[in-house]
Amino acid sequence: MPRSVNSVASRARRKRIMKQAKGFFGRRKNVWTVAKNAVEKAMVYAYRDRKAKKRNFRALWIMRINAGARQYGLSYSQFMGKVKAANIELNRKVLADLAANHPEAFEAIVNQVK
Repeated sequence: MPRSVNSVASRARRKRIMKQAKGFFGRRKNVWTVAKNAVEKAMVYAYRDRKAKKRNFRALWIMRINAGARQYGLSYSQFMGKVKAANIELNRKVLADLAANHPEAFEAIVNQVK
């Protein structure tokens, strides 16, 4: 009796990995062993960087708020402390957007907390 190898599932598994490797450069896109390693590594980077993206955006928002607050003689920490004390419930994302794109609205918040 011939052995059962379930080539349908094997081929589907390889096909799925090769489809994910589409767009890679060189042998990474069409050689099974190389593509499998490349896709696994890409998935690791994707998982890690979904977390890092949140940290990067928070850092960007803090920089923008700091730049906006310093125009009015406040440091970032002083400004955020006064915002919390004044019970203004705007998060860093919104404050950064106001500082970058709506300076008059940001100035109104600064005047309210001073």
